Amino acid sequence: MIFGLIGIAFPYFSSNQFVAANGVTVWDPEIAIDRLIPVIPWMVVPYMALYLYYPVTLFCTPKDDVSRLELIVGVQMLSLATLGCTVIFLVLPVEIDMRDQIPSDVLQGDGLYSTLFSYMHTMDEPWNAWPSIHIAHSYFLTRSISRWMKIRSAESRLVKGFISLVWIEFFLLSISTMTTKQHYVWDLFTGLIVGIIGWKIAIRALEKIRKLPEEKLHPYPENH
Repeated sequence: MIFGLIGIAFPYFSSNQFVAANGVTVWDPEIAIDRLIPVIPWMVVPYMALYLYYPVTLFCTPKDDVSRLELIVGVQMLSLATLGCTVIFLVLPVEIDMRDQIPSDVLQGDGLYSTLFSYMHTMDEPWNAWPSIHIAHSYFLTRSISRWMKIRSAESRLVKGFISLVWIEFFLLSISTMTTKQHYVWDLFTGLIVGIIGWKIAIRALEKIRKLPEEKLHPYPENH
């Protein structure tokens, strides 16, 4: 958990504050469709639901030594992906200047959506555009949750329904990056590329871990 905070949260939020303070856009990926996509206030809910992915992933990980090793590899891969994206944030900073499209009644209201928009804007400056960490992380974690839930109970209808629900959330979250005016279309696709590449690299390691013999998992047997 501590490694995750250091390897994932710190690089993102520190770089976000740095480039926002610097205030320089090196390359603007905005295209016409970015401003044609409407604001959909309720979609701030699936957007903010990204932060539920992390504890849910921990909960879904089977409680055995193999799965714990897989979880460590997953956290390491997310950290590497985050660090790679952070380099791009710092070298090619982009301001996402579309918040002016959000209606004032949404920003200044006192309902759930307004509160979530306020939290979102307070903790996340409109920088760190591409690749979208929201997309990269949510894709990777959706694949991780799906894998571990299938390992726990592949035939359960409840598990299958839960996995479907997680994928629906990923789909809604992906759309929400644009309908909350947090990201450009370019950010979504580049974030998805990062997530897919990260998962393809990680799954090779996960499969190797899953096939490890007992003596490799426990090279130092306990003395009784």
